[in-house]
Amino acid sequence: MIGIVIVSHSKQLALGVRELAAQMVQGQVPIAVAAGIEDPENPLGTDPIQVYEAIASVFSDDGVLVLMDLGSALLSAEMAIEFLPEAQQQKVYLCEAPLVEGAIAAVVAAAAGRDIHQVMAEARGALLAKATQLGVISRPLSTITPATTNVESPTREIRLIVSNRLGLHARPAAQFVATAARFQSQILVRNLTRNTELVRGDSINQVTTLGVRQGHELLITATGSDADEAIAALQTLFANNFGEDNVALNSPPAFHHEVTPATHGELSGIAASPGIAIAPVVHYQPTHISITEYHVDDPDAEWQRVQAAINTARQEIQAIFSQASLQIGDAEAAIFDAQLLFLEDPVLLEAAHQRILENHINAEAAWQAVVDEVATSYRTLEDSYLQERVDDVVDVGQRVLRLLAGNAAANLHLESPAILVATDLTPSDTAGLDPTKVLGICTTSGSATSHSAIIARTLGIPAVLGVDAQVLHLADGTLMALDGESGRAWVEPESHILDLLAVKQSAWQTAQQEARATAHQPAITRDGRQVSVFANIGSINDVQVAVASGAEGVGLLRTEFLYLDRTSAPTEEEQLAVYQAIAQVLDNRPLIIRTLDVGGDKPLPYIRVGFPEANPFLGWRGIRFCLDHLDLFKTQLRAILRASVGHQIKIMLPMIATVTEVRAAKAILSEVQAELNQAGISFDAAMKVGIMVEVPSAVAIADQLATEVDFFSIGTNDLSQYVMASDRTNPRVANLVDALHPAVLRMVQQTIQAAHTAGISVGLCGELAADTLATPILLGLGLDELSVNPQGIPGVKQAIARLSIVESEAIAASALQQDSAVHVRELISTSITPPA
Repeated sequence: MIGIVIVSHSKQLALGVRELAAQMVQGQVPIAVAAGIEDPENPLGTDPIQVYEAIASVFSDDGVLVLMDLGSALLSAEMAIEFLPEAQQQKVYLCEAPLVEGAIAAVVAAAAGRDIHQVMAEARGALLAKATQLGVISRPLSTITPATTNVESPTREIRLIVSNRLGLHARPAAQFVATAARFQSQILVRNLTRNTELVRGDSINQVTTLGVRQGHELLITATGSDADEAIAALQTLFANNFGEDNVALNSPPAFHHEVTPATHGELSGIAASPGIAIAPVVHYQPTHISITEYHVDDPDAEWQRVQAAINTARQEIQAIFSQASLQIGDAEAAIFDAQLLFLEDPVLLEAAHQRILENHINAEAAWQAVVDEVATSYRTLEDSYLQERVDDVVDVGQRVLRLLAGNAAANLHLESPAILVATDLTPSDTAGLDPTKVLGICTTSGSATSHSAIIARTLGIPAVLGVDAQVLHLADGTLMALDGESGRAWVEPESHILDLLAVKQSAWQTAQQEARATAHQPAITRDGRQVSVFANIGSINDVQVAVASGAEGVGLLRTEFLYLDRTSAPTEEEQLAVYQAIAQVLDNRPLIIRTLDVGGDKPLPYIRVGFPEANPFLGWRGIRFCLDHLDLFKTQLRAILRASVGHQIKIMLPMIATVTEVRAAKAILSEVQAELNQAGISFDAAMKVGIMVEVPSAVAIADQLATEVDFFSIGTNDLSQYVMASDRTNPRVANLVDALHPAVLRMVQQTIQAAHTAGISVGLCGELAADTLATPILLGLGLDELSVNPQGIPGVKQAIARLSIVESEAIAASALQQDSAVHVRELISTSITPPA
């Protein structure tokens, strides 16, 4: 049996790693520790004799793998080998793999009976092993090969016209590839309009570079046992217009360009996101990754490094997608679906694999070469829109390269508000910006239709792109002004420019306020039914925007922001201060606080899980997590109760699946109330308790749950993916996750009926609430409250005012009888009566 030796300066660290690794294989693999020194005052260090003894204690002819941290640990390990007999020295291998992950990967491989070279390769590709345990991949990427054609396999073909406004841009292309990849048949596609060659339908890059625009005709062939099913599925995608309505959700605004003479310090650029910004500049420069090509003796190990980096990149992009969904909505966050598919593109992966195997070059050089080839293929397209997709290729390519190089992710932390100046921003960069700190964006490249520009407009950050490169030489702190409507920027603007911009900014704000004026009125239908419109928020800043946008309260306060990105849980006092501050801004409007909804897909770094979850969305999260961590749960409940004095605060429990969970949570709440009473601490004893309905089982027993709580709030984001059995972060099935599907709508109807029968109110806080296309259905189903992102409040209130309950009920009844989300949308678009 192969032995493992862990060498570290810290004995506690090494023992912890050994304990963790041993648990992974139930002690099947011999693991020795050589760590620390016998000096009570300064125990950190390494001793070559200890390392020698550790190696000897686990030595076998199968070999010994030594993992170590940096500095003297490496020197001690090298010296220890010299003490061994020469025959044994040849069977001891020092490995540069990460200590913790490497040890786990190595023991798993050793327990599986692999030889020393395979064990070392597994250790080097440690993150791949972690990803495999988490179920991130289902098959090694290196085995992806095109389907073979034989005479017994039927071939089917179809010609289809593309009707999407922007053709097969990133999101439709991602859906096409995800659909094609579901079938065993080989899918080939050709753009007849452009007379291109046939390309593989399971390659995101090859499909995108066909340059498919609206009106183009495609020839699609499928060869294999399920060819008919594949063609039918693709035909449905086209028939459904890829879920798009051909109305630009965030198309470049039609800016009015003022023709005025240039002034001192003025820079002209591209108007990309409207608004005025005046602030000091701060330069953003992503970390440059320098790549050197070199010869490798073990190409398999290099390929495993690529796979490990790809799987880590996938997890990072999925995290960005989840955060972006909350901040900019699922529609715009879907930009990152294409990035996920880029990582699974078999053509690109096979090219990288081939370069490594045939040329014996390192992973970084091979990956960079294939990414450059793909980027070049985008740049040479005649279609300017598709040329801009190179930003996404470079974005995801650099992410993998950074992981291969072992570089930390670049984080932008601004101490005070500023205008960000950069050569360019990737979609990932832009999605991570804080609009309260980044007041404007000024870059030397980019375009108004780039994904970064789309995200900037969604975030409401003014942006001027494509300005002269001299802006890159400005010192941080230099005052800049920019006008995202006219596409101009000024360096150290003169007073009269500042005055003009201040007037324009004031006019802009006035126009925005006028547009939102009706949002501060109640949302009342044409036939007199009032519907509450609340806000979903995730910070103190959000609540201020919500009130300014006309929110009548907060229907969902996501408290996760208090717990994430820190090394310990927030204290009761920290939480109390935040809850009170938010309630103060609301000025006695209702505030529904959702208790902690982490675990599984959103783990807390300071809570040791102890086991990986293959499918975290179906795992240990929400109320399940809180009931297993009573210290965290009770601390949060105490803070909420204490904040309730003088405010209209309600508690909402997430991820409820059973009546038992509700009763357990209520029992804990009663305990906390009793403790506060005993301590003489005031709270609202009549505070209402509700639950999130986001699990199908909760819908099935909604009548029972309704007798236990004071209100329901339906979370259609999660409910949709659970009803459709489709992970909304998985691009291969994300198109199935549609809250307007009749199956989901029937779940909503059933929940509302159960709630009203029990005499309790029911709201909806999922993304569907902000979709004004869905408003008539939601009104018709009888919802009492809609809770949306603050920016969506004015539009939702306007939509409600244009409808009547009578016509909404008719539309809802018809929608429930449809057989697809596409048909539901068609029904709505043809049924709404224009306002008189």
